[in-house]
Amino acid sequence: MRPQIVLFGDSITEQSFRSGGWGAALADTYSRKADIVLRGYGGYTSRLALFLLQYLFPLGSTKPPVATTVFFGANDAALAGRTSERQHVPVEEYKENLRRIVHHLKECSSTMLVVLVTPPPVDEEGRMQYAKSLYGEKAMELPERTNEMAGVYARQCVELARELGLPSINLWSKMQETEGWEKKFLSDGLHLTAEGNAVVYQEVERVLREAWLPASEMPNDFPHHSQIDWKHPEKTFQQQCI
Repeated sequence: MRPQIVLFGDSITEQSFRSGGWGAALADTYSRKADIVLRGYGGYTSRLALFLLQYLFPLGSTKPPVATTVFFGANDAALAGRTSERQHVPVEEYKENLRRIVHHLKECSSTMLVVLVTPPPVDEEGRMQYAKSLYGEKAMELPERTNEMAGVYARQCVELARELGLPSINLWSKMQETEGWEKKFLSDGLHLTAEGNAVVYQEVERVLREAWLPASEMPNDFPHHSQIDWKHPEKTFQQQCI
């Protein structure tokens, strides 16, 4: 069986298999090498993610994932007292929830590569425009998310990864290195454009490659057609199947 790489997160992960999505790009890169398994849940927070662990990553599994990306925080960072208050998770709890997620994954498999991904930056103007396009005059007057607060959560995510000796991807900082990131990388001030997806793909692929999962060095699950003895194909599969 092919090894599995699980993408675990909120809507930014759930949407990653759309056209141009970062998950789809990973699936293409690891085609015939590993299965990219999508486990994204729109609107979810790190608090809700804890309830999924026993179902998605059962302890005692004989075939746990070889790697998992943990990509929460965009919803946790919703501001208390604003329109998305129900999603708000205090930053201290957010960090502890990530710690508990990592602990469970490592209990599933001590060798699993766990990659923590920070929330992306927030284009507050873009969020306001998006809200007005949906609700018109009833749209919120104050932003339900701010870039400053997203940065607070991003720093806690990176700090935890450092404490636990895990790789992390600081999207909040990485995306803001590019001029005009607000519209280039974000479609509605929060979710990703094709260019934003490309940034996530490049960063995740780099971390996997620099760890011990470079697609170029992983074996195919079955032989390439050029390696098949077409007169006696059964010999090829008997000798080369992994």
